[in-house]
Amino acid sequence: MANPTLLLFDLDGTLLDSAEMILGSQRLAFESLGLPVPSRERGLSIVGLSLAEAFRELVGPDGPIDALADAYKQAFFTLRTQGAQLESLFPGVAPMISALAANERHCLGIATGKSQRGVQAVLGSYGWENLFQVVQTSDDAPSKPHPGMIENACRLTGIPPARTVMIGDSSFDMAMAKAAGAHAIGVAWGFQSVETLRQTGAKEIVTDIEALQLAITRFG
Repeated sequence: MANPTLLLFDLDGTLLDSAEMILGSQRLAFESLGLPVPSRERGLSIVGLSLAEAFRELVGPDGPIDALADAYKQAFFTLRTQGAQLESLFPGVAPMISALAANERHCLGIATGKSQRGVQAVLGSYGWENLFQVVQTSDDAPSKPHPGMIENACRLTGIPPARTVMIGDSSFDMAMAKAAGAHAIGVAWGFQSVETLRQTGAKEIVTDIEALQLAITRFG
């Protein structure tokens, strides 16, 4: 179809309510190394970055970044395999994704600080394996807010940044979209404030799923 729109979604804090899973994994990682656990606000402020960049923000460039990243991955895996119900889709996300995927005007993608392994686990959990045409992660490009994930997604789909919408809940998503020349929509139900989203490049901010669907429709 002529002039399709590439819709790139962040995962954590945008589609996935994963705050407790992330904070629980952080707590176990820091405790395993005998380090003070960051506050809830601080722990959520770095969600969206790749693991290495996230822990660099939390402990500084001279801190045990690699050890924390390894401990976090192990903690996350342990919590998931133990069946801890600490993450779920935000209300209304599942039907929205199904409706968007069924519309031939849209090409769906993901741009996230998670790994490919982590994304595939999420997609498999919700039967979404075939709904997203492109998945960009920390394995594929530099950490947000570098524009590499969006640039790669545009190249792989053949859809230019001018026809691309980045939908996310963090300053990293908004700044990445701005750097890539894509349209940035911030969601107010995530882990960072509306003011932060506005200051870092959001073209518009939505407060619920219905408003997000309307914003996507307006974009074309």
